[in-house]
Amino acid sequence: MDNLHEQIKEKLSTIKNLDESQILQNKRNFVFITSLSNDLKVVVKLFKKPNYINRIVYGYFRSSKAKRSFNYAKKLTELDLGTPKPISYFEQKSILGLSDSYYCCEFVQYDFTFRYLTTNDQVDDFDNIIREFTRFTFNLHEKGVYFLDHSPGNTLIRKPKGPDKGYEFFLVDLNRMLFKDLSLNDRIKNFSRLTKRKDIIKIMSDEYALLIEEDFELIYDMMLLEVQKFQDKFFRKKRLKKKLKFWK
Repeated sequence: MDNLHEQIKEKLSTIKNLDESQILQNKRNFVFITSLSNDLKVVVKLFKKPNYINRIVYGYFRSSKAKRSFNYAKKLTELDLGTPKPISYFEQKSILGLSDSYYCCEFVQYDFTFRYLTTNDQVDDFDNIIREFTRFTFNLHEKGVYFLDHSPGNTLIRKPKGPDKGYEFFLVDLNRMLFKDLSLNDRIKNFSRLTKRKDIIKIMSDEYALLIEEDFELIYDMMLLEVQKFQDKFFRKKRLKKKLKFWK
C-alpha cells in the first residue's frame, strides 16, 4: 500500500504535465487516468480541498469522501454489484483536520454512460438497455443498497461481450450511499434523478413493476411524481443560487 501511495503521489506531483486525454474531470474534483508500475490502468479522484469547517468534520468526526468511496466500493464488490475495483485511498491530515484526499480504482473500459441514453433518440437496443439497467437497479435494492447519487453520469455501461451475455453496469462517484432495507417509496425515489424523459420512465416503470409484481400504473405514477419533486427541488436551488450571486 505504501508503494502504491508513493506511485500515485508521484503522479499527483506531475498533474500539470498530464495529457488532455488523461483528464476525465477538472471541475469541483480532479479526476484523471494513469498507469502504475505493474501496468495497471487506474483512475484517481483528487477531491476538492474542504473548507475550514469540513476540514474539522472530515478530520475528526466523519469519514472523508475518499474513505467512504473506498469502503463502499469494497461493499459493492462483496455484494457482487458492478463498480470499478477499489485500489486505495489516502488522507492527509493535520491538527486542523483533513487537507487532501484521493480515491483510486481500477480503470473500466466502457461504451457509454446512462446519460447517453437520456440525450439521444436513436440508440440501438434502447428498450433492452433500459430494462437491463432497471434490473441492475432492482438488484441494488434487493441487496439493500440505496445509491444516493443514482444520476445519469454515475453509471458506466459496457456492451455485451458475447451473444449470450448482457450489458454490464458499473457505479461510480460512490461517496454517498445508504445500506438498509428499502421501502417501495425508497425504491421508486431512487429513480428520480436519472431522467425526466417519459418514454424512459415508462420503460423503467414497466420493468420494475414486473420485478416487484406490482401494478404498472401505480409504479409509473409514483415514478413520475418523484421525478417531478426532484425537478422542482433542483430548479428551486438553481434560482436561489442565481439570486445569491446577484446580491454578492
